[in-house]
Amino acid sequence: MSVAPPPRPRSKAKPPRRSLFAPRIWIGMAGLAWFRLLIEHRFRVNWKLSIIALAVSLYTVPLGILSAVSRLLSRWELRNETIKQPPIFILGHWRSGTTLLHELMVLDERHTSPSTYACLVPNFFMHTEPFARRFLKFILPANRPMDNMQAGWDKPQEDEFALLNLGLPSPYLGIAFPNDPPPPQSFLTLDGLSATELQNWQDGLRRFLLQVQHSNGGRRLVLKSPTHTARVKTLLAMFPDARFIHIVRDPYVVYPSTVHLWKTLFLKHGLQEPTFDHLGEQVLATLNVMYQAYERDHKLVPDGHLCEIKYEDLVRDPVQELRAIYEKLGLDGYESVVPRLREYLAATDGYQTNQYEVSDDDRRQIGERWRPFIEKYGYDAH
Repeated sequence: MSVAPPPRPRSKAKPPRRSLFAPRIWIGMAGLAWFRLLIEHRFRVNWKLSIIALAVSLYTVPLGILSAVSRLLSRWELRNETIKQPPIFILGHWRSGTTLLHELMVLDERHTSPSTYACLVPNFFMHTEPFARRFLKFILPANRPMDNMQAGWDKPQEDEFALLNLGLPSPYLGIAFPNDPPPPQSFLTLDGLSATELQNWQDGLRRFLLQVQHSNGGRRLVLKSPTHTARVKTLLAMFPDARFIHIVRDPYVVYPSTVHLWKTLFLKHGLQEPTFDHLGEQVLATLNVMYQAYERDHKLVPDGHLCEIKYEDLVRDPVQELRAIYEKLGLDGYESVVPRLREYLAATDGYQTNQYEVSDDDRRQIGERWRPFIEKYGYDAH
């Protein structure tokens, strides 16, 4: 039996239209970080979208007060808190199946992960999440616009969005002003940050994870952010006993799907009307930067703490592939997860992935620019 999110028809996956009333990823950003972002880009907001920038700016006042209160409460509540079990990090380029793997791993009731709500409002989610899950369901769409997977405040989410909204270096800052030069690649790899910047990044991530763990009864954290693929060395310095699952997928599928992802994010959350100039080049270059860092640093992971899989194998036989992951990483109790996994598979049977058109020129560029990746992971050059 294959596994995938809920069924939907095939399509050419056109980017969605923007709605002025849909929630933006910036809504929970720390006030100083939000205004610094605007200033750094010289307020180059498209006039049609100025209402969004104004609304987020106004929200920083009441939400800032809420954040201050929550921060004081959490300092007391977390005064003796430590990361109880080594986190499990899911690594892989965007659109490689990391979201699917994340959802499968948290089927284990001993695991937990940051929710969408926690990642969008990391400054005060600890004391407001029960209210939001109950009363703010109508704000989010039923499905994610880039791939139609189910959305919801309680769904597992990338902790990179939390780092973004905490005001820490993140490639996702480029979503706000897509027509401006993207953030430096040091925001992806963390290489080149000053000692103070790196320490602030580590402190911010650790505080957020402590809050997530505390809010979820001390269960083991399963974290998924494609950006962490380029940060193995830093994550190991923070969590020497962490486990890593690295997933790869056919690059001729990953490339057009990633382009579609960024187009979707620019349209849904950007403050400019995106031209998508140089987007293809950015996607091609970023994978190489990401995997140069990964190939350099994954050798530092202790034996038995890293498992590498292919998306194609995962969807072909998810029960057996997850069993192999548990065995490789020394995780016990897999048999207790199998009934929930089979229930998930039954509910999602029949799903079909988006279909993308890849031009001959794009196919040639992928084959040339990503050749080391293609050869390393055993994919055929098209």
